[in-house]
Order: sequence, then C-alpha cells, then structure tokens
Amino acid sequence: MDTLKRLVRGAELWLLRAIGLVPSHLLRRLLYRRCGMQIGKSSFIYSSAEIRTPSNICIANGTIVGLKATLDGRLGIAIGQHVNLSSEVAIWTLQHDPASPTFEATGGKVEIGDYAWISFRATILPGVRVGKGAIVAAGSVVTSDVEPWTIVGGIPAKPIGSRPKVDTYDLGRPLGFI
Repeated sequence: MDTLKRLVRGAELWLLRAIGLVPSHLLRRLLYRRCGMQIGKSSFIYSSAEIRTPSNICIANGTIVGLKATLDGRLGIAIGQHVNLSSEVAIWTLQHDPASPTFEATGGKVEIGDYAWISFRATILPGVRVGKGAIVAAGSVVTSDVEPWTIVGGIPAKPIGSRPKVDTYDLGRPLGFI
C-alpha cells in the first residue's frame, strides 16, 4: 500500500510540474483551480512554479507569483490581495525539527497579508505571518512573523525599515505568456 501511495504522490507532483510549464497564464490558473487551488480571477502564476498540495493554497485577487516560485501548501498557505511574490520565492509549511532525535517534521500554515512584497529568492519558513504591506528583501529567510508595513532583510530576517501605508495600487496584468 505504501508503494501505491508513493506512486500516486509522484504522479501528482509530475502533473503539477507539467501545469507549471503550460505557456498561458489563463490556462495555468484554470488547471490549478481544477487541482483545488483557490486563486483570484485577476491573480497570475508565472511558469515553472513548484506547487505542493494546491487544495491547501488560497491566493486572493490581484496577486502575482513569479517565475520558479515554490508554494508548499501541505499545511496551508493564505496569500492576500495585490501581493507580489517575486521569482524563485519559496514558501514552506513543513520542515524537519533539528531537535528531534528522529528528524520529525514540524510546521504550520503561512499567511501573507495584502499588498506585501516578497522579493527575489526570499524564503518564508513554516508558521510565519507576513503582515499587510510588509516587504521581505531579496535573499532573506523569514523565521518569525513580520509586522505590517515593515521592511525586513537578512538571515534570519530582521526589521531594516518601514514602508508608507499605501494600499490602493493594483499590480496589473503580467507581461507575455510566461
């Protein structure tokens, strides 16, 4: 029975990778919805995204997910409106517990507030909440919650500034068919 479960899981991962290569934003969005993902009508996921457990991922309207992003939905991801997840961003909901003698998994749901910007190659670890309008600098690793309208950077990410409270913009449509 374990072998059958692994085969089914492998087929699911292959299918999700194939969806990520479809050369149309609209078709990709439709296919991810068919896999159970909740994704707003004006949100887009660029190509080559790695999606795990799409049925546990909710993306609100006006959000853009960049090239080669990783969304690990195993314990749940909620992404707000008008969020910019730049290319190669990784959001993890499970990780191994380094204190566990058996290397057990631990984790929690990740929430990204409206108007947040997660920059290039930033990593969000399990159980983190990124507040409304917050910015995570490129290459940062977020290990704890980020307050609204705060800019964080580094490994681990720490506050480095603040952002004006402007929540009226729309990211618009992505360019091209990537």
